[in-house]
Amino acid sequence: MRILIIDDEKSIRNTLREILEYEGNEIVLAENGEQGLSFLEKGKVQIDAVFCDIKMPGIDGIEVLEKIQEMEFDAPVIMISGHGNIDTAVECIKKGAYDFIEKPLDLNRILITLRNAGDRTSLVQENKKLKRKEGKVPPLIGKSAAITRIWDMIDRVAGTEARVLITGSNGTGKELVARWLHEKSQRNKMPFVEVNCAAIPGELIESELFGHEKGSFTSAIRQHKGKFEQADGGTLFLDEIGDMSLAAQAKVLRVLQENRITRVGSDKDISVSVRVIAATNKDLVAEISKGNFREDLYHRLSVIIIHVPPLAERREDIPLLADYFIEQICSEYGMVRRTITPEAIEELQKLGWTGNVRELRNVIERLIILSSDKISEEDVRAYADPLFK
Repeated sequence: MRILIIDDEKSIRNTLREILEYEGNEIVLAENGEQGLSFLEKGKVQIDAVFCDIKMPGIDGIEVLEKIQEMEFDAPVIMISGHGNIDTAVECIKKGAYDFIEKPLDLNRILITLRNAGDRTSLVQENKKLKRKEGKVPPLIGKSAAITRIWDMIDRVAGTEARVLITGSNGTGKELVARWLHEKSQRNKMPFVEVNCAAIPGELIESELFGHEKGSFTSAIRQHKGKFEQADGGTLFLDEIGDMSLAAQAKVLRVLQENRITRVGSDKDISVSVRVIAATNKDLVAEISKGNFREDLYHRLSVIIIHVPPLAERREDIPLLADYFIEQICSEYGMVRRTITPEAIEELQKLGWTGNVRELRNVIERLIILSSDKISEEDVRAYADPLFK
């Protein structure tokens, strides 16, 4: 961590620096409030935590704390004072300080407070990161006729309550189509809940979808709301619906017919208002003929069918996708944006792309890591294969 220490007493600054540097932290020193604020205001360095004395000439610690809060500074501010009392400590906490430590400083108290503050900062930053991700649906990128048709279908269907079945190979972007159907619908202020039917064991799928009551089976130690209840008012995305057991299919069919669910271990019906969007990489008509999928459920789910073609059938989208992934990945890594040569793009367009858009993103990430500032045709030949043959 990089820690800013603001204190007019040189001995305190040096003591804190020795303690914190010994623990592997980088220290920035300020001998008064004005100097400390200048580091934060001008963004000279990234600061992860602040120790600030209260009694200082000029701007005192309380004023420094107030100005830091006005900056919407995320890192914790820990106030220190040799003249403090309960009222002072309470005032600091109310004004946004993470903690208040009295002088003479206690080594263990300092380290414990700093560790806890660091944990809190990590949680806050991760929460913000997740909210940013949740709040923005990634674009469905492409200029091919296939992508144009998909966008047209999304625009036509999203505002209705029609159930949609999205078909296509793994990695083509079926979930993204589902998210845009939700985003453009009147339900977009309500939850979008995803269930990967292939990832849930058959014996647990009913509990996952419909919920269960406490004690309904051995590990049911508390009541659990299923995905249908969680999605009430919004959209439920049933991914890989072709892998759902026949028993679960029968119960899903009942929900679609009656708009009611029953938790495992209960005989009480619960009304739900959910728009169901399903996706599969299987040929459900073939699965019906094999007895693996219910025909009546298929017809319930497939009011509208949207097919997402493999990347190999829309190679003209690769330049746009590559450019988007380069921008996204370089931003995530905090790297200077890479460029890619036209010859490298042509080389990418020659590849098979059995893993579709997901594979393309992985390849672009690998090229960014292993190539120089400009991704060349030779780089693609050398690194597009994960085994580097």
